[in-house]
Amino acid sequence: MSQPGAYGQRLGQFLRLKETPPALVTRSLRSTELAVTETRNDRPVPGLSGSFAAEDAFLVSLKLRDYPDCELWDDGKYITKADVHAGTTYLYDLKRDPRYVIDKPFHSLHFYIPRSALDNISDQCNAPRIDELDCRVGIAHDDETIRHIGASLRKGLRRPDEANQIFIDHMMLGLTAHVAQTYGGLARKSSEPARGGLASWQAKRACERLESDLGGKLSLQNIATELDLSVSHFSRAFRISVGMPPHQWLLHQRVKAAKQLMTVRDLPLTEIAISAGFANQSHFTRVFSSIVGVSPAAWRRETLGATPDPPPSSSR
Repeated sequence: MSQPGAYGQRLGQFLRLKETPPALVTRSLRSTELAVTETRNDRPVPGLSGSFAAEDAFLVSLKLRDYPDCELWDDGKYITKADVHAGTTYLYDLKRDPRYVIDKPFHSLHFYIPRSALDNISDQCNAPRIDELDCRVGIAHDDETIRHIGASLRKGLRRPDEANQIFIDHMMLGLTAHVAQTYGGLARKSSEPARGGLASWQAKRACERLESDLGGKLSLQNIATELDLSVSHFSRAFRISVGMPPHQWLLHQRVKAAKQLMTVRDLPLTEIAISAGFANQSHFTRVFSSIVGVSPAAWRRETLGATPDPPPSSSR
């Protein structure tokens, strides 16, 4: 069965990559797929890119490397040449068969956004549905928000086992809303009442559900549905009530659980990391150090006067 959507394997085939590029996928908007794919080829074979089957969807492409004198095609016709600069963003309408000549090294992030995702965002904001996005051929956008989201998601693409699903949901939902507002003219109706935080029982239930799955496999959609809220409303209300986004709150709970486990003096940090929901000891150390300010081993020594933790066994 062929993979739906212009991401992952299909995007790799379009760019004539030998291996499937890394991708992160979320279904946080009523099961609509959103995805980000990182593509890179330092030694491409010159030629025209592949072609996507027409679909009502868009690619938002963040360029990570300069690509001078890029030959652009649209609807089967040569349109123009443009100098593409690292850090800029381009939008492509997949109904129009966007293509380009691959004759230089390239490196990009591609965000896949189907029409249904934009419709869901509009419905949640009580706003008219978006007609079109600004997909003018060869027009670059200097978009700091997309650069920031791209930098955050690249960490997850490099270490997919460390990227919890709630974080992916949160970042892709934010990107889709930003694209809808910035390039589609989405605006909430002025008559829409301001929304506050969660009710106390909702906040308690959401925290219990997040804490029950420290590994982060639970999606924002699951929790929002249980509370009879849209994903975007839930994410916004949770941050108002708790003081941080769900994925950050989850990281703090992992650290809290790890601290409790570290009171068991003979328990290795490798086992503590897995038990507290981290992918491995390296992931545990990075997150713990960023939140607490010292490494887990240092915190354990300072708090308990423990001896240094033995190095992980190489026999595993």
